[in-house]
Amino acid sequence: MSAVEFEELELTADDGVRLALRHVIGGSAEGPVALLLHGHGVSSDMFATEETRNLAEVLRDNGIDTYALDWRGSCRLPYNERGPRFTYDHVAAFDIPAAVRTVRERTGGRPLYVIAHCIGALALGASLTAGLVPGLAGVVAHGVFLTPRMSATARMRLGVGAELLRRAGPIPTDFRAVGLFSRRTPLFAALTVGAGRCPDPTCRIVHNAWGAGGELFLHDNLHPATHRRLADLAGPIPTWTLPHLRRAELAHTMVRFDDRDARFAALPASAVESADRIDCPVMLLAGSENRFWYDSNALCADVLAHRASSLDVRYREIPGYGHLDAFLGRGAAIDVFGHILEFLEET
Repeated sequence: MSAVEFEELELTADDGVRLALRHVIGGSAEGPVALLLHGHGVSSDMFATEETRNLAEVLRDNGIDTYALDWRGSCRLPYNERGPRFTYDHVAAFDIPAAVRTVRERTGGRPLYVIAHCIGALALGASLTAGLVPGLAGVVAHGVFLTPRMSATARMRLGVGAELLRRAGPIPTDFRAVGLFSRRTPLFAALTVGAGRCPDPTCRIVHNAWGAGGELFLHDNLHPATHRRLADLAGPIPTWTLPHLRRAELAHTMVRFDDRDARFAALPASAVESADRIDCPVMLLAGSENRFWYDSNALCADVLAHRASSLDVRYREIPGYGHLDAFLGRGAAIDVFGHILEFLEET
């Protein structure tokens, strides 16, 4: 069982939205520092699964002083269901810079790494190419970074869904909360069509990326206890973020969504075009069986080799892993986390 304990810290984003920052107790007070960024709809809990040896535990035991941010897309926070609506511009411009600044205030001049998953990595890419988080010691981006690319089917579903569902409110995850007689039951059923053979409806909708298509994990890689806790680990997804995700995927680069809002003027119109502003080593991680972002990070490695040839970029593909299971998988500590530790040690 996991023995990770957290110190819960208060954090306010630069636009006044209340976030959460968690500090892993027991890490080195003198060694390097890591900040963890989760994907959308999950939370910092994805790095601290109780039934497996998790990333927070591995980093702590290897002398890394570790913090985990719950940005506004976390299921530990209320903003996916109520409160101010947001795009990923808000995360890149307000959430990540505030977290980096706070961690630096607490840790002084020690080397700071950021390890980011999925949308957390996309938003981090925007922050980096905007010059909002300079001077990092290194970045690990899992699944996607600057060049999002999905399958043709997922692209079509995202395009249609962005128009049909943008005013529908959040897409639910936990079927127990939806129930058989809710107005959301037909939506839940429609979004789980063709979502694998697992009889658990919550597993089906998470596995099917809330209807976007593809697969978020390899089912057999999950510990049975993790599978039973999917409703706790993953929350609802707001439909109002879909247009931004669709625009970025169509462009195959992270883009600024709202060109009219002066608050986001620092964010690049195209992260790829501003890749030369990244000033730290980057490791791009991807599962060989990632059927959500597919070859996005392999593409990113190729693009950066041409557009920012002086940048230290490494690409690692993890055999037998999909997307979310690279952190939640029962064997991730052996198969995945060693690559992260090796990168931190080398840089």
